[in-house]
Amino acid sequence: MKLRLALAQINPTVGDLAGNAALITQSVDQAVAAGAHIAIFPEMVLTGYPVEDLALRPSFQVASKSALTALATQLDKSIVSIVGYLDQVDGKPQNMVAVIAGGQVKARYAKCHLPNYGVFDEFRNFVAGDSTLVVRIHGIDVGIAICEDLWIDGGITAQLAERTPGLVIVPNGSPYERAKDDVRLALVTKRAREAKAPLAYVNMTGGQDDLVFDGDSIVVNSDGAVIARAPQFEDGVMIVDVDVAPGTSTPDVIISEEAVEIAKPSIPGIAHRLGDEEEMWNAIVVGLRDYVRKNGFTSVLVGLSGGIDSALVAALAIDALGPDRVHGVAMPSKYSSEHSIEDAQLMAANTGLGFRIIEIQKMVDAFLKEVELTGLAEENVQARVRGTTLMGLSNQHGHLVLATGNKSELACGYSTLYGDAVGGYAPIKDIYKTDVWALSRWRNQVAKDAGEVPPIPERSITKEPSAELRPDQKDSDSLPEYEVLDKVLKAYVDDDLGRDALIAAGFDKALVMRVISMVDRAEYKRRQYPPGTKVSKRAFGKDRRLPMTSKWREL
Repeated sequence: MKLRLALAQINPTVGDLAGNAALITQSVDQAVAAGAHIAIFPEMVLTGYPVEDLALRPSFQVASKSALTALATQLDKSIVSIVGYLDQVDGKPQNMVAVIAGGQVKARYAKCHLPNYGVFDEFRNFVAGDSTLVVRIHGIDVGIAICEDLWIDGGITAQLAERTPGLVIVPNGSPYERAKDDVRLALVTKRAREAKAPLAYVNMTGGQDDLVFDGDSIVVNSDGAVIARAPQFEDGVMIVDVDVAPGTSTPDVIISEEAVEIAKPSIPGIAHRLGDEEEMWNAIVVGLRDYVRKNGFTSVLVGLSGGIDSALVAALAIDALGPDRVHGVAMPSKYSSEHSIEDAQLMAANTGLGFRIIEIQKMVDAFLKEVELTGLAEENVQARVRGTTLMGLSNQHGHLVLATGNKSELACGYSTLYGDAVGGYAPIKDIYKTDVWALSRWRNQVAKDAGEVPPIPERSITKEPSAELRPDQKDSDSLPEYEVLDKVLKAYVDDDLGRDALIAAGFDKALVMRVISMVDRAEYKRRQYPPGTKVSKRAFGKDRRLPMTSKWREL
């Protein structure tokens, strides 16, 4: 027997209960038009995800439950809908899934890994057990799990396997990380084989603060072979016909016993997987676009130095928002080279972004006339004047300022607080300098392949990086060469290798000592940096957070 599933890979907004309900309703209508029997939505799609401490607010819990009840009456009654939302059990917030049919919520399931969970139907005062829910739909016993339930060996899918479902459904809110799609597929394949049943894994799309969700919904058969796979970073409803075995267990809730037929089979698709650079590019673009859109900004402002970091941020912003909503400003001082201004101007000419030049030397001189500073303190006045200028323009025109620092700089503290660190969002804060070059070359090649003008000036990519705060300054005056530095940083920051392990891995001892010292001293700076799209498994602020005050020394 076959069931037709509709996997709704959509982009909710946290707290927008009415807007999210409208997205769900639209997707259900598409599913019904395609002849689907079950419409499956991502984890906590009704509230948006993650809600963080909003989950603790009773008013939000009540609003979520009320929105679910109202939504149930609005959805097409000819289809069963699986909808994620926020609920509460014994006064504690719960990540829940509701099974909606005939205008009512027929069953609910709470994510099993939470400390206080249950499966219940409040309309029947029904308790199905500690952690599993099986619902009979059109004679098929459908087991339900939520996101992390899938990751626990011997967990929910093992328990479901004992109940022999004919289909397993797993709503997800799984953020993007580099190479995570392969991990997902391996896990989905493994769990389908364990459950001895087809498995439908649906994931959301879009950006939420520093997270971005890439979709990549997957359906596999009972052997773990891929039947269908949705595109990454694209909203839509994927229709899939799945071979299922009827009446395989004792269900907790029976919604319908009648079998269904599919007159015309759907043709499943397996979307092309994106390469590493294309994945990262799309993740940052989607994260930036949604941060701007969901927070009500209309335009962004970038300090265009002529260097590679600001050029890459501008190119990303243009792809996210369009050139008419991206504004660049060059702020040369007496140490700025002619090619820096030329490269910033060329970036604007290549892309059509708004551009102006503001000379800062008189402002710097006026400051230094009143406050005597020398050395690094004097150099940083230039960065802070630029930061103040950007924030002033932001206040005046309503632009969101984009910080242009990369992960290598953040790791080592190579930024000026209240200078180049100012801004409301930092698109490239979770990619290393070597990734900056790789993404820039990739984006230019995409433009060349399409017969377009590459957005990023070639000289911005090839010239030696410099903050240009003193004569002939180079980043390499303060940092190891980035190709070497990034390898140490990835091992220390992303993989948590300590000093001895780094040296044992073949890194020079003096280099290791130097890098560790810079990274550990810079935690207080990172705490004050703007949010930005997470693309790695260990993003600063989101996954890697060390005490600012600590006597522990890795050295």
